[in-house]
Amino acid sequence: MYFFRQHRRNIACCAVAMLLTGILAACGMEDAREDTAKYSWPDDNTVISVYLHETGETAEMPLREYLYGVVAGEMDVNWPVEALAAQAIMARTFTLEKMEDGGVPERGTDASTDIHEFQAYDAEKINDSVKQAVDETENQVAVYDGELIKAWFFADGGGRTAASAMEGLAYDKEKTPYIESVEDPGFHHPDNPNRSWETYFTMQEVTAAVEQVTGTKREQFGKVTIAEQGESGRVITYNFDDVSVGAAALRLALGGETMKSNMIEEIAIQDGRLMVKGRGYGHGVGMSQWGARALAEEGEDAEDIVEYFFDDVEIVRVQS
Repeated sequence: MYFFRQHRRNIACCAVAMLLTGILAACGMEDAREDTAKYSWPDDNTVISVYLHETGETAEMPLREYLYGVVAGEMDVNWPVEALAAQAIMARTFTLEKMEDGGVPERGTDASTDIHEFQAYDAEKINDSVKQAVDETENQVAVYDGELIKAWFFADGGGRTAASAMEGLAYDKEKTPYIESVEDPGFHHPDNPNRSWETYFTMQEVTAAVEQVTGTKREQFGKVTIAEQGESGRVITYNFDDVSVGAAALRLALGGETMKSNMIEEIAIQDGRLMVKGRGYGHGVGMSQWGARALAEEGEDAEDIVEYFFDDVEIVRVQS
């Protein structure tokens, strides 16, 4: 692992700044501190270790190079540069926050190209727009109260983002007060394919998923109902007959590319199959990628886009 536990604010910088300026009499001079004194995480030139899922090898590369591949893997590279730049801030923040938490311990690396372990990555899709997006946001991360945020993002919010990490991800390990429910401007984009979708699952798929989530084994289910919904309208809990099933976990067990979201308009068991109608794509927590595109097309820059989706965060520059 690289570098960490070095980002905590150091009160010694107060005395250093006093010596440099010769005019500050006490440590009540936080506004005068440089961002690099307050936020000393690794910068874009820092070499990190990356597990290459495609080959099973480990490579070392500058963080900047890794981010090129992440942005290219996570967002359509032909979208507006400012949308890609917002994704770059998210990817950088996500990576550094995960590294701070230990990286990918099962691989012994700082990061991974396996989307199930870390973020998507596609070096073959890197183009000039991707490079511009990463380079123009060089060393920029999103922080809340001086700490890196959980930089969650997803494809499309189905009209609104989730009101909490618990609602969208069943995440309650720590408080995330910067997560709020806002209108997703990408939902009505004319090119958005996620405004309405319908899918079906066999009973075997359903019973296997419910068993995976709850440990309850059944041969079949006769009825499914929505037991609890969150503030944004996302389902939090389903009932399959008398079995309560967490929606976030069920979605992943059924397959997140098919059960696109928990913004559900209709769900029922019909002719021995589970029928689901919904809207949006992804867990809904944090930044909507389609929303980022819509805001960029309206003239918003990357910082504005991130600050739209996260409450009371700051975009700051870091230096190792």
